[in-house]
Amino acid sequence: MIETIEFVLGCVSNTASYLRLWALSLAHSQLALVFLEYILPIPWAMCGYDTCSTAAITAGSFFSWFVFMSVTFGILMCMDVLECCLHTLRLHWVEFQSKFYKGAGYLYTPFSFDAIFKK
Repeated sequence: MIETIEFVLGCVSNTASYLRLWALSLAHSQLALVFLEYILPIPWAMCGYDTCSTAAITAGSFFSWFVFMSVTFGILMCMDVLECCLHTLRLHWVEFQSKFYKGAGYLYTPFSFDAIFKK
């Protein structure tokens, strides 16, 4: 009975961990869309087609593209690093601890060639 409860809790924990990573990837795509919709149209919003020349709009678009790329790359790369860090922690902590770790009470002895050579 206890093992069944532990198995169900482990499944829920693993699912929640994957949902956290899925939420980060969704936030990643939505944030990229927000940057695209709010930074790139700035030159068109500042001066309409009647008041500014095509060259001014083109130059403004050119410079807003660099701002868009810098902000998007900076923030989204930070999110990607966070996502990779969380995925690694999930793999090491949740999956390793739940599948391979057995708290049997044996003393941990690190691998050493000295112990092999002494035998």
